[in-house]
Amino acid sequence: MKILAVADDESKRFYDFYKPGCLDEFDLILSCGDLHRSYLEFLVTMAHCPLLYVHGNHDAAFDKAPPEGCECVDDRLYVYKGLRILGLGGSFRYRDGPHMYTERQMQRRIRRLRLALWRSGGFDILLAHAPARGINDFDSLSHRGFESFNRLLDRYRPAYFVHGHIHKNYGVNIPQRSPHGATTVINAYDHCIFTIGE
Repeated sequence: MKILAVADDESKRFYDFYKPGCLDEFDLILSCGDLHRSYLEFLVTMAHCPLLYVHGNHDAAFDKAPPEGCECVDDRLYVYKGLRILGLGGSFRYRDGPHMYTERQMQRRIRRLRLALWRSGGFDILLAHAPARGINDFDSLSHRGFESFNRLLDRYRPAYFVHGHIHKNYGVNIPQRSPHGATTVINAYDHCIFTIGE
């Protein structure tokens, strides 16, 4: 399954410089948040596959007007063609507002999904906005990762952890892909293409 992951900044390749058919190769699109509604609607309209998304910390408008044709998988274990995708959007809480969580609040969200994870035997992709603590995050509250994500990765060993929030223009040494045990961690800033299940 060929997957297009997007986050934080609209990719010129698939928007400003869009060429008809350039999205045909994808079986699934995953959005890690903080993208304009119109961009997500454009992608899902031009592609021949579903678009699943989680909220970023700047996606409060989606609460009243979600992107049409797209599927929100926040706080869900969503299965698409046998691929188990766990959605946990939002960032570390650094001010008041929606889609921002303390470590304890994120732990509670994960606990609510425990039964679904047990029934499914785990998950294949963790789809989030924020990174995990210590994996390409920063010490500042606004860009800190969640320790609870590390525990999820260590316990269930998914194939991929796809996140956004850490823009590549924040520094020259921010990798797009990095390993964490059995998991490939992908920073989907702008876009990243990967294949699973082959």
